[in-house]
Amino acid sequence: MERRRTRRVRRAAGAAVALALLFAGAATVASARGDGDGDGDGRGNSRVPAASSADAGFARDMAVHHQQAVEMSFIVRDRTDDEDVRRLAYDIANTQANQRGMLLGWLDLWELPKVAPGGEPPMAWMAHADTEGHGGHGAGGAEAGAKAGDEAGDEAGDGDDGVLMAGMASRSELERLGRLDGEQAEVFFLQLMTDHHKGGVAMAEACASLCSVPAEQRLARGMVEGQRSELGLMRDMLAERDAAPRS
Repeated sequence: MERRRTRRVRRAAGAAVALALLFAGAATVASARGDGDGDGDGRGNSRVPAASSADAGFARDMAVHHQQAVEMSFIVRDRTDDEDVRRLAYDIANTQANQRGMLLGWLDLWELPKVAPGGEPPMAWMAHADTEGHGGHGAGGAEAGAKAGDEAGDEAGDGDDGVLMAGMASRSELERLGRLDGEQAEVFFLQLMTDHHKGGVAMAEACASLCSVPAEQRLARGMVEGQRSELGLMRDMLAERDAAPRS
């Protein structure tokens, strides 16, 4: 009974992943062509985002965040034979690797650095995004971003043990995942990825509110939808293994 329910949820999550990839691909094409909002400069907006803008900050930080999700997915793939977990790991790795390529491509298109200017810590843009980068942000969006940024900073701490951003696993946690096998590896992966998705959703929600490039906002909203679906799936998969998310 539980396995059948998980398969139903998995199909729903798979559809959400496919939808997110479809929207992301369309967003990238629109951005590259200059379709939609903007003046046809190939960036989907009339001006290039500033290096300290929410648009640039989200692209930089989510690319790093996604890279770790891909890494964890490849680790668990080799630590279990469970079909459901391996399929989930494949979906996450495939989706987030593609999205990471889009984010890094935008930074190249905008001729912006892939590291934060002035030594700013990761996710700082969520608290003080540059409202003069292009287009400006509404007061409501700025307040939401500031709140999300403060919460993310509290969760991420000072980068101890390699934790760069909210939800990211530490070096010791990644090493532990690589030592576990079977159901123990499955449970720990699902717990780590649940934390990871929660951090990613908070960041994507901030971009949806604060970012000014329409294509990037659409990609962020697709991330929120897809990762929320996967959070529900992972909760059910943990319950099947008599486990639960860590927080």
